Amino acid sequence: MIRMKDITKSYKSGFGKEYVLRNIDLEVEEGEFITIMGPSGAGKSTLLHIIGMLDNASEGEYYFFDQAVHRMGEKQMTRLHQQYVGFIFQSYHLIDDLTVYENLETPLLYKKVKSSERKGLVAEMLDRFNIVAKKNLFPNQLSGGQQQLAAIARAVIMNPRLILADEPTGNLNSQQGKEIMELMKKLNTEGTTILQVTHSEEKAAYGNRIIHLLDGWLEKEE
Repeated sequence: MIRMKDITKSYKSGFGKEYVLRNIDLEVEEGEFITIMGPSGAGKSTLLHIIGMLDNASEGEYYFFDQAVHRMGEKQMTRLHQQYVGFIFQSYHLIDDLTVYENLETPLLYKKVKSSERKGLVAEMLDRFNIVAKKNLFPNQLSGGQQQLAAIARAVIMNPRLILADEPTGNLNSQQGKEIMELMKKLNTEGTTILQVTHSEEKAAYGNRIIHLLDGWLEKEE
């Protein structure tokens, strides 16, 4: 599904370069649940954003379903992202002035899904994530756990092949965090490939492989 070779991310800094990622080699098979771990500043979120085609590598090769992402323009990358990838952020990234229903409907509008089909898909997600009663509320009227449930529902409404989760339980209490992780595990058993960034050994144990980053280098895998 994913093949990366010598992926490097750097920025100009004075007369030199500041490296965020260095020579990352990574392969991901469809159906895996992978955790990316490492201290702050290790490059975890940057790697996730490059995998999700929200950012470009400075050097290296990236193949997604054998398509050469490193040779693509922004429009092609956006199209590929919308077709295959769901992103879950620590800070939810819901649209404040839209209701839960409207937030879930937004990715379907981008994809020009017909009205009747949109209604059915949104209703299905509201029911699946137990947030039917919250559909007309705005994000600031929800608890952190409810906001993250809505964000995950929005991420999976297009039935993505790949979910990228950047500290998805970071702002939740332990019980809410456990519920979110159980939900992601269930999505994985149903066939969705998941890559998550976390600092938690407990959350990492939900996956089947752990990648450790340190100072931009892929330090080890287990």
